[in-house]
Amino acid sequence: MSEPTGKRAVHTPDAPRPAGAYSQGVVAGGFLFTAGFGPQDPATGAVPEGVAAQTAQVLRNVAAVLAARGLSSRDVVKVTAHLQHLRRDFAAYDAAYRAFFEEPCPVRTTVGSDLMDILVEIDVVALLPGPDLPG
Repeated sequence: MSEPTGKRAVHTPDAPRPAGAYSQGVVAGGFLFTAGFGPQDPATGAVPEGVAAQTAQVLRNVAAVLAARGLSSRDVVKVTAHLQHLRRDFAAYDAAYRAFFEEPCPVRTTVGSDLMDILVEIDVVALLPGPDLPG
């Protein structure tokens, strides 16, 4: 099936393979939208213990999809994060998250969700450089 005009899938072996009918990322309208990534190591499938280690792995997975399009965390404008235990894990998640972003940080929504045997899932929206955009 051909892709609609202006919408392109992004694939990289450096992030976990989709477990269903979705792309790792999609470029459309001047943005890169990523799938929600869990903390699986793309090479081994292993999941680290603890929300801080899981957050770091999730953000490495996201960074791999960004890098497949020549982007980095500096290009991220929106983050949506899901935590299995929002109240319990927010501080550790936030500390690990801060290591991946610098000012100006992207906007962020963090919610509690019922996740399947993981503690954190994150997706992002990143701005692609264009002829009328800086960068």
